[in-house]
Amino acid sequence: MDYAKMRAIAEQLGAYAEGLEGAWSVEIGPAGPILAMMCPSKRHEGTIRRIRNQLNAQIPLTHPGYSCENGPEIEHPALARLRIPDAVVLPEEVLDEEGLAVDATQVVGVVEIVSPANPHNDLIEKLADYPAMGIPHYMIVDPRKGTVEVHSDPCGGRYSRTESYIYGDKVPFGPWTVETDDFRRYGKAGDRTD
Repeated sequence: MDYAKMRAIAEQLGAYAEGLEGAWSVEIGPAGPILAMMCPSKRHEGTIRRIRNQLNAQIPLTHPGYSCENGPEIEHPALARLRIPDAVVLPEEVLDEEGLAVDATQVVGVVEIVSPANPHNDLIEKLADYPAMGIPHYMIVDPRKGTVEVHSDPCGGRYSRTESYIYGDKVPFGPWTVETDDFRRYGKAGDRTD
């Protein structure tokens, strides 16, 4: 099926989801359009806020005119992919353009917080999609384990470099650094609850 048809199905699913209870997202992955219920926990959202705030303090020094924002859709029509990252580093001006999706070639980095309900999406599918889309930097934060992986240098549809960290480390992410001291794990004893 070509991307235009998959995009049309995704838009129909999105319109259908508007009538459903709860929050839903539509992405296009390797198997085609996906409708998924979104129920990020407070810890998930808190981690994204911490990362976004840290990156936005550093980005003007390395990429003037860019910012880290909660995920607008990113698409790569030639690959038939549409993804919604938890956070994305992109030119600020694209947020004022008409339409729903940002061209993947404009994206400098993406961040995903692993969902306890569907870790496969972030750890396998998006780890294949983002380098294929040409996105230079991908950070995966896993609150289930208290780990962070940074993937970079896309080549041949894969990231050629992977660095692993644990909560508490200073994590290099492209030209920036993310402090993880105050990241919270899901359901870890002694931590605040979700």
